[in-house]
Amino acid sequence: MTPETISWTDFEKVDMRVGTVVAAQPFARARKPAHQLTIDFGPLGIRRSSAQITTLYQPDELIGKQVIAVVNFPPKQIANFMSECLVLGSVGEDGTITLLQPERPVENGLRIG
Repeated sequence: MTPETISWTDFEKVDMRVGTVVAAQPFARARKPAHQLTIDFGPLGIRRSSAQITTLYQPDELIGKQVIAVVNFPPKQIANFMSECLVLGSVGEDGTITLLQPERPVENGLRIG
């Protein structure tokens, strides 16, 4: 399947930033297994996300980990939780998600481009 072509202008609309996970806990009320993450995006502030990353990651090992997330989607209600950003990862054929991360530590809030 060939992906749909987008313009450079379309790509520039997607605001992807680096943030550091400062808190993580299991999300028991989610329909699919997930963790609730609190992420520090530096000048953009703190945002929360529901992430279906339970296969490879436990909450305690996520603390301090830098992640990449889309920060300009509207907030999304998931059960009793408001998800404010979309944490990015590669999706394996079996649905296992591996987080996208910077190759080395960088400043929180830096834009991906």
